[in-house]
Amino acid sequence: MNHKDVAEQLVPLLGGEDNILSGAHCATRLRLVIEDEGKVDKAAIEELDGVKGAFSSSGQFQVIFGTGTVNKVFTHFAPLAGISEGDKEASDAHKEAANKKMNPFARFARTLSNIFVPIIPAIVASGMLMGLLGLMNTYNWVDPESALFVMLDMFSSAAFIILPILIGYSAAKEFGGNPFLGAVVGGIMVHPALLNPWGLSDAQPETLDFFGFGVEMLGYQGTVIPVLLTVYFMSKIEKALRKVIPNMVDLLLTPFLTVVLTGFFALLVIGPLGRALGNGITGALGFLYDTAGPIAGLIFGGLYSTIVLTGVHHSFHAIEAEILAQIGGNYLLPIWAMANVAQGGATLAVFTRTKNKKTKEVAMPAAVSAFLGVTEPAIFGVNLKHRRPFIGAAIGGALGGAYVVFTQVMANGIGLTGVPMFAIAQDPLNYGIGFLIAVAGAFGATLLLGWKDEPNK
Repeated sequence: MNHKDVAEQLVPLLGGEDNILSGAHCATRLRLVIEDEGKVDKAAIEELDGVKGAFSSSGQFQVIFGTGTVNKVFTHFAPLAGISEGDKEASDAHKEAANKKMNPFARFARTLSNIFVPIIPAIVASGMLMGLLGLMNTYNWVDPESALFVMLDMFSSAAFIILPILIGYSAAKEFGGNPFLGAVVGGIMVHPALLNPWGLSDAQPETLDFFGFGVEMLGYQGTVIPVLLTVYFMSKIEKALRKVIPNMVDLLLTPFLTVVLTGFFALLVIGPLGRALGNGITGALGFLYDTAGPIAGLIFGGLYSTIVLTGVHHSFHAIEAEILAQIGGNYLLPIWAMANVAQGGATLAVFTRTKNKKTKEVAMPAAVSAFLGVTEPAIFGVNLKHRRPFIGAAIGGALGGAYVVFTQVMANGIGLTGVPMFAIAQDPLNYGIGFLIAVAGAFGATLLLGWKDEPNK
């Protein structure tokens, strides 16, 4: 493909330069904030050379090109659309423009996603180490008392023990506070003076008398919601203080007062309330998981891809991290994984039957992408476009979801689905069987349902 020609054709199809408010790109897609999406010719854009699909989501109109292609197109597209490439201020302006286009709930979900996505590598590393330790212990590869096992065990639990510090740093950046103060607040919540509840069951924390208020000296290692609420409060305090404290003493007084006020409020009010809220959410989901069993997997596996269309799935990382930290396993991620690979199965079915060259060109790489956990090309480039394959994928996701819940498959992390999730699956065998059920179910259902094939242009 000629990347320059594609960029030149794309601008007028988006309604012209004046209709493009801002733009950026990720690994696979152009992300554009459009003034009036009614001026966008979506059908014509999808016929452009190299385009694997186009859709509107999270306040942005997104055009899928794929890895390695999107950045080359963007290089030519940016000057034509009046976009500054690689400029931090332009990037911030793009995020702000996208936020204005989103409804409050979608904005909330995106905020949680922005906080947790940078933390995922740390949790994945810990999850893979936990899986390795499990294999070592099960098959007696290494003596559990050996130095190797003990040190690896330390490495695997570190991310969860300091999780509030990681979240504190990331959340403060997202909320507009000082990220290092956010990390300090997270550190307060996991201070050695507080009893570490992570991995302890019988130990009881002492209670301090703080001017008539009882402060339970229990730490927040492995928790998510308490630190999120606390850092949000911290960011508000910091911004308010900067407005009233003179510049000449701002560096001294603002951090000092922010940490002191937030620390007291965290241990006295927000922390206990956040812990209760987190326990309530995980308790309710655990009750549903234990009571409804495979039916819950059937429903969640079938509906997950529809939830993805709304953007609400971005908020699930926080819930998954809370569950993982509390019970040592994530039972939601295998269900989401079934829905994702089912999209690949449905796309593969379209590839085998379609006579349309453009669809066939898009379908195979989109299916591979879905098997690796990235579903946008499959959902928006193929399945949703033809409607019935999307229903077929929902059927496959429901069947796979029911199986992984029935066999109680869990993950040691968050964020990874598809083939990469084998690295953090606690039961790789049953996860693999569920994987095959989801793909085969979606493939067969899509062929049975059929779809209207478009003629070649």
